[in-house]
Amino acid sequence: MNVAASWSGGKDSCLACYKAMLEGHNPLFLVNFISGDCGRVSFHGTPAYLIGEQADALGIQLVQRSTSTEEYEHRFKSVVKGLVYDGVEGMVFGDIYLQEHRDWVERVCGEIGLTPIEPLWGMRAEDVYRMFIDSGFEAVIVSVKPRLVGREWVGRSVDSSFLEYLTISGIDVCGEKGEYHTFVTDGPIFKRRIKVLEFRLVERDGACFADIVKYRVEDK
Repeated sequence: MNVAASWSGGKDSCLACYKAMLEGHNPLFLVNFISGDCGRVSFHGTPAYLIGEQADALGIQLVQRSTSTEEYEHRFKSVVKGLVYDGVEGMVFGDIYLQEHRDWVERVCGEIGLTPIEPLWGMRAEDVYRMFIDSGFEAVIVSVKPRLVGREWVGRSVDSSFLEYLTISGIDVCGEKGEYHTFVTDGPIFKRRIKVLEFRLVERDGACFADIVKYRVEDK
């Protein structure tokens, strides 16, 4: 099935897209929404141009639009419905267990005539995390809620040591409720890798962010 993938730039949306591909689906587009007031992915803090670098590294066309919380659903339906005319039949999402998210996905996709695809749904969070790193994906932690996840992890890699820290701390290892967010830099579906060279720590709105200020795209 030709699909579009809901894309935040983070590990779960990336792994869902990868798993959908393994299941035989063909991603024609990555669909990404950024906050209209700051030009970044909401909560992740990733700037729009870095999502563009990801799409280029993957070789999948990016559909990127700005929105606000209030107009998100209307904007989402308008943008995604337009992709039906380009042959898209389904939409891939990276939800794992939050039922309210799945309910929203199924309702909205039903209203615009798309099949919702949830490749990670029902998996154990630890299995999702391990599948991500065991499959060869790489990501950096770009935001944390410091009351839950230590500031020292900002800018570090998503790896087994971070998994151990989350497990010991009793935190959802996939950060499904926004405990932390990531930016994927490489993996088996990437044609090129993104190497983060420098970032600055920024604190705002009760969260800590790795504001990537220098990076390099490398051939593999």
